[in-house]
Amino acid sequence: MTHLRPIERRVLAMREEGQTDEEIAGRLKRSADHVARIAAYAEIPRNGHGSREDDELLRPVERRVLALREAGQSHAEIGEKFRRSADFARRVEGFARYRQALALLP
Repeated sequence: MTHLRPIERRVLAMREEGQTDEEIAGRLKRSADHVARIAAYAEIPRNGHGSREDDELLRPVERRVLALREAGQSHAEIGEKFRRSADFARRVEGFARYRQALALLP
C-alpha cells in the first residue's frame, strides 16, 4: 500500500471502514463513479516499483555524460554538446558517479 497515492490510500481506507462510494464521494467532493475508478486503479500493478537498475538511478543527462566520457571525450567536448561549460560536464559526471556509489551501499 506504500506505492499508492494519498487519495488512493484514503479511498481504500474509507472503504475498509465500511463506507459506501457515495459517502466517500461526499466527503471528498467527487462523484461516486470517480471514487470507484480510484479504487479500481489502485488495484492495478504499477511499473517502476521494486529493484532499480543502474540506468534507472541516473538521469538521462547523467547517463549520456558517462557514456561520452567512457567513449573518451573530454569535459570540454561534452560541455559543447550540451551548450554548457566543461565544469558543468565535470559536475554532472561527479554527481552521477556519486549516485552510483550510493547505490552500492547496503
